[in-house]
Amino acid sequence: MNTSTNLFDTLTALLERNNILTSPAEVQGMFCGMLGGGMPLECQDWLEPLADFIHQGESFSKEVDEAFKSLFDTTCQQLVESDFALVLCLPEDSSPINERGQALLSWVQGFMLGFGLHQDDLTGCSADVKEALEDFAEIARMDDEMNEDEESEQALFEVMEYVRVTAMLCFNELGKSPEQQQSEPKTVH
Repeated sequence: MNTSTNLFDTLTALLERNNILTSPAEVQGMFCGMLGGGMPLECQDWLEPLADFIHQGESFSKEVDEAFKSLFDTTCQQLVESDFALVLCLPEDSSPINERGQALLSWVQGFMLGFGLHQDDLTGCSADVKEALEDFAEIARMDDEMNEDEESEQALFEVMEYVRVTAMLCFNELGKSPEQQQSEPKTVH
């Protein structure tokens, strides 16, 4: 978990230096949502929508571009690994519980946004994915302050784990690996 912690802090500082008012959690959530909604892994068309939503349509600096591309590549790699390897880009466990909770809400909100960009027809989705998206909508609305106690820590951990596994579920059902892209028939519009 140490690498994701350092990554969260590093990306937070980078975003602040570049006056980008979002969190790395929201960015990774958007990536997972886009990929879980069916955007092909090799797609590089995500920079523009990301800039539209988090940077008023302005392009990112080269440093931010590279950091986002690295986060995207890492996230893709984690999603395709078969051992549930996705690590959410969130503050470290020693951060205040409400800071971690807010980052998780940002992650889920980013996921919902990214998912919506690539999946607008849920009729073909399994009941599990539909239920998970309803749960994500509920999670995204939660903003109650949490107590710094063991019960709240356990509850936050369980929600974080649910979010992580659910993101992988969506990707496994709707996401497209390069191999899947190759096997799909090409349609002419």
